[in-house]
Amino acid sequence: MPHLIHKARAAQRRAARAASAVGPAHPLTRILLAAAAMAAAAAWETGHRVTDLHSTRRHHER
Repeated sequence: MPHLIHKARAAQRRAARAASAVGPAHPLTRILLAAAAMAAAAAWETGHRVTDLHSTRRHHER
């Protein structure tokens, strides 16, 4: 179910943007972090691994 991974990534991005905008202790940030955790847990329960959510980034040096 790739849509669960997409939902988890989107929830994580929303939480990160909120934390940057209003701070990590703000109630909105906490709600979005909880939603991101729930989305990640749902993806995990269906068999996705953490690496499916957090893809590795390769840096190329020239």
